[in-house]
Amino acid sequence: MTDSQTATIPSPAPAADREPLLRVEGLTRHFPITKGLLRRQTGAVRAVDGIDFTVNAGETLGVVGESGCGKSTMGRLITRLDEPTGGKIQFQGTDITHLGVSAMRPLRRDIQMIFQDPYSSLNPRHTVGTIVGAPFKLQGVEPEGGVKKAVQDLLELCGLSPEHYNRYPHEFSGGQRQRIGIARALALKPKMIVADEPVSALDVSIQAQVVNLLDDLQQELGLTYVIIAHDLSVVRHVSDRVAVMYLGKVVEIADRDSLYKSPMHPYTNALMSAVPTPDPKRKEARERILLKGDVPSPLNPPSGCRFRTRCWKVQDICSVQEPPLQIAKAGHQVACHFPENAA
Repeated sequence: MTDSQTATIPSPAPAADREPLLRVEGLTRHFPITKGLLRRQTGAVRAVDGIDFTVNAGETLGVVGESGCGKSTMGRLITRLDEPTGGKIQFQGTDITHLGVSAMRPLRRDIQMIFQDPYSSLNPRHTVGTIVGAPFKLQGVEPEGGVKKAVQDLLELCGLSPEHYNRYPHEFSGGQRQRIGIARALALKPKMIVADEPVSALDVSIQAQVVNLLDDLQQELGLTYVIIAHDLSVVRHVSDRVAVMYLGKVVEIADRDSLYKSPMHPYTNALMSAVPTPDPKRKEARERILLKGDVPSPLNPPSGCRFRTRCWKVQDICSVQEPPLQIAKAGHQVACHFPENAA
């Protein structure tokens, strides 16, 4: 991609003046459990169990939560790599919830994904040129100057050498492979990129480079990100807003500063208390909250509030009534009957 091409990309409009790029309402994904010769369904794993959120053009939404909470499944659903059980996904005002393969094909240009493992997401039998150039071939796009020139420009944009065009994935380090994956995702100039744990498989020394690359690309190309991550410090660095997931549900959504300074859901508070502090003697250091018990099974989640079996603020209403995700203060939504740091 040349300087003249990137210079013509318009800067995002103010958030208040535009419709959300992505709107998710009541999204669910249940994986059926079957037994016996007749394969009768005996239950379902509720990986994603009714979530609502929006993503504005040009912003970064970070999604955090412990392993098994449904973050990666949610990422596959909104990119339509998996079929939702229920709910609604709107992209640029178009309902894409149950679009077939052929109907989704034109939209693949606008929605791309960066995968977690840079070692298994690249075909070892293909050269870098073939891998990064694949989107052009699949969409029947002939870039100006030819595919090879476009691929080399993309490699350079992502911090690699154009001379890497004829090399194979095994000749690169993990960080370089992830850059190849990012170049492939950028090939068709998408509007939104879903990054599923883009740095968790990399060395700590390389993570900052890849995170900064994603940040620079967003500024240069006006991208919208949904970044799924475990590392709360990575999410804080890159996100404009943060959604916290627990057992298939979104329990809190807020802008970054509000969430990190005054988390309202007890689960978010426990997550924040686990972030290491360089100097434990500083007043800002939070008291460590140790959660009791294990995460309940998504096969049979608790009634009412999902977090009540591990919560220190639990009361009778928590087992009877599920708290809705509602606005607690400006730009801050929480699903809790007794939120922390409430006015």
